[in-house]
Amino acid sequence: MLRFVLLVAIACTFTPVALADGLPVLGIDVGSTGVTVPGGPDRYVTVNQGGTTLVERIARNGGRILGIGRVGGTFTIPAVAYDSSASGLSADRTTLVLIEPRHAFPRAVTRFALLDTHTLELRHVITLRGDFSFDAVSPHGQTMFLIDYTSPSDPTRYDVRAYDLRADRLLRNAIRDPAERSDAMRGAPITRAMSSNGRWAYTLYDGAGATPFVHALDTATLRAHCIDLSMLAGRRDLWSLRFTPGPNDTLLIAKAGTALASVDLVGFSARPPAALAAPVLRPWLLAGAVLTALLLLGIAASVARRRVRGRTAPFAGGARHVAENRSP
Repeated sequence: MLRFVLLVAIACTFTPVALADGLPVLGIDVGSTGVTVPGGPDRYVTVNQGGTTLVERIARNGGRILGIGRVGGTFTIPAVAYDSSASGLSADRTTLVLIEPRHAFPRAVTRFALLDTHTLELRHVITLRGDFSFDAVSPHGQTMFLIDYTSPSDPTRYDVRAYDLRADRLLRNAIRDPAERSDAMRGAPITRAMSSNGRWAYTLYDGAGATPFVHALDTATLRAHCIDLSMLAGRRDLWSLRFTPGPNDTLLIAKAGTALASVDLVGFSARPPAALAAPVLRPWLLAGAVLTALLLLGIAASVARRRVRGRTAPFAGGARHVAENRSP
């Protein structure tokens, strides 16, 4: 939390020297890194040239430039977490959302540029009063999700809002987990993972000094779940944690390849790695193990009896032979 506050303070003090995207901290620009979707053949990058933004579609295999578009003004690929996780491209690769970089926090107006990915032509510029950052886009590019900063002095206070791109309007109600308090979701986004179909956006938050959590956003149905990570509370290395795919509809939170928590993506719960590693004993597995052990013990006993008979038989025969020689 202290690191986050310091970054905000630096951002607000040195606003002219840094280029950033929607996050409330300057210096995070993923425009040149670009955005893609899982399994997608290309990625999209932005390059700022004065008052114009170049948008390029680049083949992931070989790096060949497949298309170039121009947008008036300064826009960039939006970052959605402080590890420079990028977003803005719909899963069907038809819609690309760019954001105007901020120069201070808070800002009075936020602008987004909506592009057609095939022609790289500008569809629309969306202007919103207030301070927003980009969060996600639905799989078919019908809905854009935004972070609405509700406090002019505390960037850890916000609502998740939905913008209907077809009707061109910001929906009134915030998207919240109905099982959580309205103020429970606070913190800074550390890293992001998307489901393979682009429907679910999973974001790891630091919890603003309280319990870290994963925010699971269903971009298809406008629902959200907050998954508390009590097993990570108090850790000082939260900013080094990353998502990695897990088995059986789970998402692991790991550091340097070591799993620290397992997130159940169906039940929306989390458990520590000790519970993850504990074996699950099923009755039929236990019965099979017992029968196998008994079979092995029977084989071992049979082999042992044969070895004993093989060793004692010659001595018995030799004793009879000696007794026969001594008889009168």
